[in-house]
Amino acid sequence: MNTLALDLGTSSVRGLVLDEDTQPLPGALARRKVSLAIGDDGTGTLNARAYFACLLECLDELADAGHLRDVTLVAVSGQWHSVIPLDGGGQPLGPVLTWLDTRPEPLPSATGPADPDDYHQRTGTWWHRTYWSVRLPWLRERAGSRVTRFAGLVEYVLGELLEAAPMSISQASGTGLLDLCTLDWDDEALALAGAGLGELPELAPLDWHGRLRKEHAKRWPGLAEARWSAPVGDGAASNVGSGCVDPTRAAVTVGTSAAVRLMQRLPAGQAQPRLPERLWRYRVDHDHVVTGAAYSSGGNLFAWAKRELRLPAGAELDAALALVPAGGGLPADPRLGGDRPPGLAPAGSGELRRLSFGTTAVDILAGLMQGLCEMVAEDLRVMESTIDRQVAVVLGGGAVAASVWWRQAFATALAPRAVSHQRNPEIGATGAALVALGRLGAAVDLADIGRTDELVLPTTTGPSRPQYPS
Repeated sequence: MNTLALDLGTSSVRGLVLDEDTQPLPGALARRKVSLAIGDDGTGTLNARAYFACLLECLDELADAGHLRDVTLVAVSGQWHSVIPLDGGGQPLGPVLTWLDTRPEPLPSATGPADPDDYHQRTGTWWHRTYWSVRLPWLRERAGSRVTRFAGLVEYVLGELLEAAPMSISQASGTGLLDLCTLDWDDEALALAGAGLGELPELAPLDWHGRLRKEHAKRWPGLAEARWSAPVGDGAASNVGSGCVDPTRAAVTVGTSAAVRLMQRLPAGQAQPRLPERLWRYRVDHDHVVTGAAYSSGGNLFAWAKRELRLPAGAELDAALALVPAGGGLPADPRLGGDRPPGLAPAGSGELRRLSFGTTAVDILAGLMQGLCEMVAEDLRVMESTIDRQVAVVLGGGAVAASVWWRQAFATALAPRAVSHQRNPEIGATGAALVALGRLGAAVDLADIGRTDELVLPTTTGPSRPQYPS
């Protein structure tokens, strides 16, 4: 009765096998990095076929090691906002636009929603380059009449594997075209996107489950009878995996990018609480939503700094950062990749200030990390205004797991709130499994929460076993 949990992220594809208690089986983790094409013009794309090949390699690796034999359920955490144009045979007509791509813009003749606030309240989104309302016309103009339909990367990948792969309500909410109350495509959003229903994925009904195609069932016999659950948006899955499933705790997740989110029970058809102008709202499933803010910078700050600033690694970097007080560092704007919605700052909007001949590479990294902490703190205050209370915060994601200094910087920026961190590096995959199993109520007890000052050892087999400072 094991669960295969897939994490279809922006920087990697991962698959891990969890036992009945959603604990990772030793060694049952396969991971492949994917190549993200990034350009100074705002390009942020993936190759769909290469991405699919990475997933196949992960499944082959797990199968060859015998880890798929007792899998009865497959859960998927998938990146929000991606879109790819397809031809009549379902094949890609170009690269996948990820959330990181800032190039799409409204066509010159386009006009926005009749009532932008009402549109925001219905869809939880804006008429913005991140969403399909702007992306589909922009893509169609470039791909021409060959475009037959559009899909997200998750739907394309699963469509290659499964007998049928409709779009989950969670993934659909990330397109910006879904009415969050009725759980159907929004008429005005469709008009803005210039899309008919036949050009969009079918929406998955409640309790939908999929099956592998016959040719793939032969390749992986262990998955032949497994049920595939409707994918969960990666941000929503991370909240669940962090144990942040009610309004008492917010999740701050720092993976490739970063976000702060608050999850609430809000069944379909129920009136929604008013959404502040600067926050988005997406669906976890038919009964829950997440409200939050996202940022283009996160762990990618580490990757950039490692490449360009010749930083030390591992313990040496930790020791160097320890000399910079939490809350210190240079004044910096970490928006190297531009704004996530509703902002419109383009890629290349990052800034550093007060540079001197004494400034070190570590000072620069600390300033950028601190800048993200301050952006999160500001948006969390807005989020708390919707529930009239201060919340506890759980940090999660690989980037904060790797940096004691960053966890402590978040704790300083978010004070006086209680701040802890989730030690499990696979919160997205684990969260998707909990949603698929209908075990949201167990998420708090299962979360591996620790102190922000713990030294966490790297692991590839499951939750870290921390070493506490003396």
